[in-house]
Amino acid sequence: MKVTVNGEPREIPAGTSLAQLTRQVTDQQTGIAVAVNGEVVSRRGWPTTPLADHDAIEIVTAVQGG
Repeated sequence: MKVTVNGEPREIPAGTSLAQLTRQVTDQQTGIAVAVNGEVVSRRGWPTTPLADHDAIEIVTAVQGG
């Protein structure tokens, strides 16, 4: 199945959850926000949010600095 993650095309297996994809993209455990097709999904919903062909996913991590 083809999705777009942070603007880049990516092939993922059918049935991949948002939680599984997020773990593939980043090993960071906190400070992560995720949106699917422009809708922010709460962390609690990641394991039960299925992804579909052509979904657009944005995974954003907080960065400290100054």
